[in-house]
Amino acid sequence: MKPNSQVTRLAVLMVLVVVVFSALSPSVFPTALNFQSMGYSVPEIAALALAVALAMRTGGIDLSIVATANLAAIAAARFYLSAGGESATGAGSLVAALAIALAVGLACGAVNGVLVARVGISPILATLATMQVFNGAAVLWTGGKAQYGLPDTFLQLGTLTIALVPVSLLLTLLATALLWWLVNRTGLGMRITLVGANAVAGRYSGIDERGVLLRTYLLSGLLAGLAGILIAAKSASASPDYGGSYVLLAIVIAVLGGTDPAGGKGSIIGVVLAALTLQMLESGFNILRINPLIYQIVQGLVLLVVMVLELRRGRLSHLFGGLSVTRRRV
Repeated sequence: MKPNSQVTRLAVLMVLVVVVFSALSPSVFPTALNFQSMGYSVPEIAALALAVALAMRTGGIDLSIVATANLAAIAAARFYLSAGGESATGAGSLVAALAIALAVGLACGAVNGVLVARVGISPILATLATMQVFNGAAVLWTGGKAQYGLPDTFLQLGTLTIALVPVSLLLTLLATALLWWLVNRTGLGMRITLVGANAVAGRYSGIDERGVLLRTYLLSGLLAGLAGILIAAKSASASPDYGGSYVLLAIVIAVLGGTDPAGGKGSIIGVVLAALTLQMLESGFNILRINPLIYQIVQGLVLLVVMVLELRRGRLSHLFGGLSVTRRRV
């Protein structure tokens, strides 16, 4: 399916969700307050889904995104605690905390990139292992306890609005625009796509596949670091066990957004539209007081339906073929 076609279908689906839930709950769902509430909820999962989608574009996957995000959030929180906690309200402290969180994301991405690109471990196994390592490091660092004491200057990233639009959503949309530009308008983006579509052809074209993979996982880690910032700002804390179900949800969103797990195809805009659509669906379920477990079942069914369709097109063999212990040397 072409990216533009997928974006159009998702846009139609999103409008359909809005129309249906607006008809079922006309006094609550179509209100500005409800849409603002959804705007507060979607940024973190959208950033995580973009991180997964970018790795999938190369034919890989990153299962460590949530662990990376939590570790980045904890790093920012620990910095603030060492700098005076809630009294550390200066702009310099804010910049330092953001830089530390993003640096942790980059570091985790570098670990994944080295394991996949240099050592040759398949992405699914490499990131499964690092997910456990990063989770363990977070628990060891915090003793398994949530970290509080973040100052208002940091928390405002999760509470402030501009023209009724949450700042966190604006930051995610900015990251989306930059990622779209990188993927569609730069040489690196072209090489990422070519490595996912046909690595052999890429090597004959002189593309450094290992370098491309390393950069891809660095960017995935950076997006996870951004998600960690948004998580900490929204929840006013950092915890090693936050978002346990987000990995599955991010994969659902990435695939629903048009990302081909076999690599080489995908729509950055489609991923964001898929995140918004599922958030609207969750909001509608909550407003109608439908059991939250039903929504989890719906998530799983959506992923199963999409994967069945992809299998019928023969586009998932690469993903599951990646279960071997090592990646092909390049």
